[in-house]
Amino acid sequence: MSLHVVLVHPEIHWNTGNAGRTCLAAGARLHLIEPLGFSLDERQVKRAGLDYWPQVELRVWKTWADFEVTLPRLGDPWFFSTRGRQPFWDAPLAAGEGTVLVFGRETGGLPPALHERYAERFVTLPMSPSPHIRSLNLSTSVGIAVYEVLRQRRVTQP
Repeated sequence: MSLHVVLVHPEIHWNTGNAGRTCLAAGARLHLIEPLGFSLDERQVKRAGLDYWPQVELRVWKTWADFEVTLPRLGDPWFFSTRGRQPFWDAPLAAGEGTVLVFGRETGGLPPALHERYAERFVTLPMSPSPHIRSLNLSTSVGIAVYEVLRQRRVTQP
């Protein structure tokens, strides 16, 4: 079973570095969809991923359209958004041969076209209602989702 994390237009190098470290720890592949809000050559990305960054299984895509061609071969996609229709823990994230977890940019989330095309595949990370918080940090969200997939796989596999 394969696990993929996709960051669409990430803007903050720390989040990408931390997501890469989580992917490495979980045996997942990290996909980045350009444009990126930073250079992957920046030492801050490497610092966020610490000495693990060179071992991260990374693929960078020029556009979502380029990546989307490959998506069916990678597994079942799940899109994370504060506007998701169901809590992520109610979704069968690990039901197929592969799982693809898709996250949007820090300041704007995923593009409206993806919300329309994949509406039934959108999930959310539940939060207590509060006027003081709009969303969780991107790398925190990646970590929560990745480990939920691992938990579901552990429960369903003998």
